[in-house]
Amino acid sequence: DQRDDGSGRGGDAAQTGHAVSIGLIDALQADRAAPERGRHMELYSQFVGSWDLDVTRWLDDGTERKRQGEWHFGWVLEGRAIQDVWIVPKRGMRPGDAAAHQYAYGSTLRIYDPRIDAWRIQWTEPVLQAYLSMIGRADGNDIVQLGKDEHGNDARWSFRDITPNSFLWRGELSGDGGKTWRKVVEFTAQRVQQ
Repeated sequence: DQRDDGSGRGGDAAQTGHAVSIGLIDALQADRAAPERGRHMELYSQFVGSWDLDVTRWLDDGTERKRQGEWHFGWVLEGRAIQDVWIVPKRGMRPGDAAAHQYAYGSTLRIYDPRIDAWRIQWTEPVLQAYLSMIGRADGNDIVQLGKDEHGNDARWSFRDITPNSFLWRGELSGDGGKTWRKVVEFTAQRVQQ
């Protein structure tokens, strides 16, 4: 019985879509780091798991917007990468049009590149149509990621004050080649105990 469910994919679209989704997740996720990558994977592996966020964004007009969010990290691609999904505000707290309310629901893929002894990072946020490529490295006890935004400004994302159960993440921009930095957003993260 092939009833039309309105999706344009035939009557079994819900079951087929679910099976494809499970297959994708199963092929994507990994239980641990790839052994041949060794200690290099430790930089971001400390974040694997789920985190609750208190988010502060500084708007162009100088006002602050505070929201709660969630951030989930996991091993992917046979343990050769770490992918995350960040969601601001949290699921269940997102009424109305996502783009109109400037909600974020994006993902970052981090892959260690032994040729440069650093991490290649690609962030994609389809709601707000934001994309950013960065290079990430340890900086003392912190992690700093550097790149350029869509306007050519220097972008710096950093993980600071890292403990097993908390960290501060900061997104900054510079319009003068890195001489001065303007805070754009901060996440105060607390690990979700499972």
